Amino acid sequence: MSYAMTINQYSMRYINLAFLMALLLGCQTEYQKIEERELASGKEVKELFLGLELGMDRKQFFETCWELNKEGLLNNGPTELMVEYIPKLPSGNSGRMRFYPKFEEDKIYYMPVDFTYDGWAPWNEELAVEKLREDVVQYFEGLYGEGFFEVSNEDKSLIAFVKIDGNRRIRIFKKDLSTVRAEIVDLPIYKQIEKEAS
Repeated sequence: MSYAMTINQYSMRYINLAFLMALLLGCQTEYQKIEERELASGKEVKELFLGLELGMDRKQFFETCWELNKEGLLNNGPTELMVEYIPKLPSGNSGRMRFYPKFEEDKIYYMPVDFTYDGWAPWNEELAVEKLREDVVQYFEGLYGEGFFEVSNEDKSLIAFVKIDGNRRIRIFKKDLSTVRAEIVDLPIYKQIEKEAS
């Protein structure tokens, strides 16, 4: 059982990676133009959410989360994304966001965030993952402003919404049947790490 779960987790990671690569390749011209323009602007955007920022060191991250926990805004989450927050989603549906950053040289460069609706069930169309994705895009537009653009393959079976502001890229996509993933990265650092890993 545990072995099968491990294989399934690795399979999902490879499927997600292939999915994102297909999205970027399918819309490379539009995406590439925007990415090049934003990176060339020299603009540096650090804002994440809840007072957290790209470039924040590990100690500051834990201190900020501890203070927000004491205020009752954050809790421990049940998944590998260990911090849980209950956002006010535009639809009014109750949901949760869970996050935990990755660090490079002890500073945040990548923040994956998983969103789910409370009470999700496969037969409940009102809480379908496609509606959640729309909700998350609207929620993020409230945080970061408009400017998300769709990146998809030809038949639109694979869709992500992307926004790039200077060095900060935000990507929102369906992770599985009940979860929407948002990834916020410091793009130059992210690209450098990917380059070194290949």
